[in-house]
Amino acid sequence: MTNFEFDGEKYKKASKHQKEWGEKILSTLELKGSESVLDLGCGDGALTKELSEIVPAGRVLGIDASLGMIGEAKKLQMGNLAFSVQDINGMDYEREFDLIFSNATLHWVKDHGKLLENCRNALKPGGTIRFNFAGDGNCSNFFAVVKAAMRRAKFKGYFCIFEWPWYMPEIGEYKKLAEKSGFEEISVWEENADRYFADSGEMSRWIDQPSLVPFLRLIPDDSGRREFRDAVVKEMIERTKQADGTCFETFRRINVLARKK
Repeated sequence: MTNFEFDGEKYKKASKHQKEWGEKILSTLELKGSESVLDLGCGDGALTKELSEIVPAGRVLGIDASLGMIGEAKKLQMGNLAFSVQDINGMDYEREFDLIFSNATLHWVKDHGKLLENCRNALKPGGTIRFNFAGDGNCSNFFAVVKAAMRRAKFKGYFCIFEWPWYMPEIGEYKKLAEKSGFEEISVWEENADRYFADSGEMSRWIDQPSLVPFLRLIPDDSGRREFRDAVVKEMIERTKQADGTCFETFRRINVLARKK
């Protein structure tokens, strides 16, 4: 997993839809209140805090590779809630958790075979994983716009060795991967979460954090980064803005629920 540095404070303002998805999942969890929970890619910690309130007699650990995210998350740390800077694919826990939860993060992880192995090792017997992450068809407008910007003569030199930062598989591919993982009672399903951002400002904030981060880091000067960013935002607004002022983007999710033997 390539580590990107995010601005936790800006992400908090731009991640309304991600938080809504996560809260929907939290409402479906069947927990007794004493479980040990690991939140993979906890971001600014808002959902992780809600998890800690669901298990008041348990403990919750949120991990994220971004110093900026964990810096923001640690403002919430207290009682049964802790946060740590950690690469997801570098975790080496053994039988420590009853639940491993992740919302809107794991498309940043390329090797899901290794991810599932690490999760199985980290779970206690009978423990579960509950993931939601981006799948095939996600962000079709943004991807088309940013790829076009990358091909422009003034920018293409920066992206000669660029590695696409996300893994967003087709549902059939992920079902096969999950079935090989050693888990039981596996459920993998798709979800259409297409969204109308309230206005161009809300969409622009989402583009800035986190969507453009992997691209801007390769442009060495501030003026170049501003030019690339402004070109993408302008084209995105022109492409997606609706008659009522909202801006549309496709969001396609993969949900995973499975239990360790």
